[in-house]
Amino acid sequence: MDGKDSIQMKVLLVSTSDQAGGGAIAAYRLMEALNNNGVKARMLVRDKQSSSVTVVQTGNKIPKVLERLHIMSYLKGKLWQADTAGFGIDITGTEEYREADIIHLHWINQGMVSLSCLERMIKDGKKIVWTLHDEWPYLGICHYRGDCQETDCRNCPLLPGSIAHRLYQRKQKLYRKGNITFVGCSQWITDRAKQAMPDAQVVHINNCIPHNIFRHIDQQEARKKLGLPLENKIILFCSQNINDERKGYTYLQQALERLSTVNCQLSTVCIGKGGRYISSPEEMAMMYAAADVFVTPSLQDNLPNTIAEAMSCGTPCVGFNVGGIPEMIDHLQNGYVAGYKDVTDLAEGIQYVLTNDMREAALHKAASAYGESHIAQKYINVYESR
Repeated sequence: MDGKDSIQMKVLLVSTSDQAGGGAIAAYRLMEALNNNGVKARMLVRDKQSSSVTVVQTGNKIPKVLERLHIMSYLKGKLWQADTAGFGIDITGTEEYREADIIHLHWINQGMVSLSCLERMIKDGKKIVWTLHDEWPYLGICHYRGDCQETDCRNCPLLPGSIAHRLYQRKQKLYRKGNITFVGCSQWITDRAKQAMPDAQVVHINNCIPHNIFRHIDQQEARKKLGLPLENKIILFCSQNINDERKGYTYLQQALERLSTVNCQLSTVCIGKGGRYISSPEEMAMMYAAADVFVTPSLQDNLPNTIAEAMSCGTPCVGFNVGGIPEMIDHLQNGYVAGYKDVTDLAEGIQYVLTNDMREAALHKAASAYGESHIAQKYINVYESR
């Protein structure tokens, strides 16, 4: 793409939020990377939390309430695991939508974009790119399949009856009508999407990380600024909500019990709701730099921003062999990939990282895999195709 074409292309990234959740943060970072690489990119959200002038707020939370009430009648205790997309904001009526050449969807659930609105976008003939931050776009109602083996959501373990299967069929029918390219953040979700949508265009592109924020920072200086022990080995865990079962904090707790006899002083820092509050990305970068190991015992995950962020600060990582995690952590090189739900192996992985210097390897992996210009150019290639 030459400079003239770059300036002319207008991309609208659509997300429920610009900051709440990993998908929203990834979308916001991509918007900034695109703008820094010659594309006029804006973001359309319902829940605006940043002060960026390139992020536009639209609609209100009434569709979210209606959607949640609708699904609440079906799901007991598992409300946040599913979405029917029966209600949403009509973004096709916005000036930002009308002006855009490319509509780039990200995480659009909880009353942001309904399937009816998606159908209108397809009828408009707009080119649509959809980044898969979870599995919802190609499944019936759930965000992650987990252990479910259903291929067409006919016998949904979350929602008995035909609703999940009918929504699955509706999505598949819609996609065949549209000019849509799906992008998997990890090879894992890319492969799953290809299997679920064999006729769809699906490519793999990593999320990008702002290396001006998440970068090498002297460990001792970071600890002094954060008031952390200078001599201890620090284990870091991070989740939007520490008590989110999917993030696996209980497995980390059990692994730490097995580490109680190691010949060093250990400190564990937990970031997120229920743990320590972090006020800014810059402070989070210092926290990564201060740690000796970042542990992400997630039971289901795609391409966790936290692993890429930690490695960008030179901190090796430990996680289970699930989702896109083994793509991010090169076993015994820049971290340790433990057997799924294997607490003993998780503890051994933490111990291994604490006793081996992997910081340079972590920095190298992050620079090569999550560079902003590199990722932006890959998306530009997708925008230009077809």
